[in-house]
Amino acid sequence: MNQKLHQLLCGVALLLTSAMAQALDHSHAAWQALLAKHVKPSPSGNASAVDYAALKVERPALTAYLASLTAVSEGEYEQWSKPQRLAFLINAYNAFTVELILSKYPDLESIKDLGSLFQSPWKKKFFSLLGQERKLDDIEHGMIRAPGAFDDPRIHAAVVCASIGCPMLRAEAFVAERLDAQLDDGLRRFMADASRNRFDAASGRLQVSKIFDWYGKDFEKGHKGYDSLKSTFARHAEQLAAAPEARSRVRNGDYRVEFLDYDWRLNDSRRADR
Repeated sequence: MNQKLHQLLCGVALLLTSAMAQALDHSHAAWQALLAKHVKPSPSGNASAVDYAALKVERPALTAYLASLTAVSEGEYEQWSKPQRLAFLINAYNAFTVELILSKYPDLESIKDLGSLFQSPWKKKFFSLLGQERKLDDIEHGMIRAPGAFDDPRIHAAVVCASIGCPMLRAEAFVAERLDAQLDDGLRRFMADASRNRFDAASGRLQVSKIFDWYGKDFEKGHKGYDSLKSTFARHAEQLAAAPEARSRVRNGDYRVEFLDYDWRLNDSRRADR
């Protein structure tokens, strides 16, 4: 192959790669369609389950959406607004998690079944993002929670590890235009789910998700007014307690915190006990 032809082909390849990256649909419509069809909100609207069996039938659509994420270059990503970047990463985490589940579904009871004695499922490299081979921990801890990147504790009610103990997977994609409202709503719904967060007035115990134990320091950074777990719980007293007196106690910090056991069972809508 002569040098000019080689240069021409290289140029065409670069243009195609750039076009694919720029073609990312920031409405994440393909992911939105899958979520709207296969995520089943609870009657309260504060929890959800996933119809993995039906979603597995539509796995080619998920594969195509994941390919559109993989096609984005790091340079293109860096040109986006901060809300666009965060929406992209949250959707990527959730979608690749679903893909990981589908790789072994229905032969698993928990995402932990996909790990081993030597490697957790969150440390398995099984996809590419921004030009590098990645694992789920890279998205959550290396990119979303990287100091100075976003510093937003509300993401802990947005990234979902396919478990009953997790915050609900929304039946919609995260999008930059509504990201702030979606993050607020997600944390509010998580706090309002009494199976995971609640105030027991009789015992004076504020029983909350283990997430607040694992990531408590993320709620101390002052982002959007979140400067401590105590102020976070006070802000959401209305969700954590039903009676006015109980809410007042939560706002005043009159409780003893107890972190609940985490339910790692798969958030499968076809479970017999759901």
